[in-house]
Amino acid sequence: MYKALKEITVLLAEDEKKLSELMQDAIGEYFKKFSVVKDGEEALMTYKKERPHIVITDILMPKINGLELLKKLREEDEKLPIIILSAHSDTDKLLQAIEFGATRYFIKPLDPDELLDYMLTVVKKLEDKDILYFTENFKFSLSKKLLYSNDTSIKLSKREKDFIILLSKERDYIADKNLIKKTLWREEEEVSDERLRTFIRRFRKKTSKNLIQSNSKQGYSLTL
Repeated sequence: MYKALKEITVLLAEDEKKLSELMQDAIGEYFKKFSVVKDGEEALMTYKKERPHIVITDILMPKINGLELLKKLREEDEKLPIIILSAHSDTDKLLQAIEFGATRYFIKPLDPDELLDYMLTVVKKLEDKDILYFTENFKFSLSKKLLYSNDTSIKLSKREKDFIILLSKERDYIADKNLIKKTLWREEEEVSDERLRTFIRRFRKKTSKNLIQSNSKQGYSLTL
């Protein structure tokens, strides 16, 4: 049931050493990485360095408290799941946490299993956002940068992965030829149209002729 958590990284900001050790012992092993810091300032620095999938933070902490940290993290990432912990069922703090974008609020003492079960629901939502579905049972994982056909992984070059990510920018997005050249061949000053067409032909041969659509003189798009 917890297998999905093995791909997830977590940052815990908690100044109570006993509680942070308890949580690390109780749920840390379920995740790919479970980092623990003791104050909000260290949490912000660690977040910028590691970019974890989920942040758990206490409210009352030195240097930067949990609510201030929540605001700063929201400036970094509007969709980051942030779980708030507090020893007080303080209505004002709860309302502030909700206003600043907390994903969930837990009152101490907390049940590690309850927290773990909630994190499973968060991971399911992350997975739903991570997978892009295309025509003919093709799907692409943004986090792993892997393309699958009927759940079989297709080996792609870095340039081909960047190509999919570029075209996945938004629904019905058509990437201009010049933008594709600039994105995929950054180190080269000039890339001919013929070289781009050759790249597209090879990509279609490796995947499917229907996966990439040519849009007259506009450029290329993915078939969803």
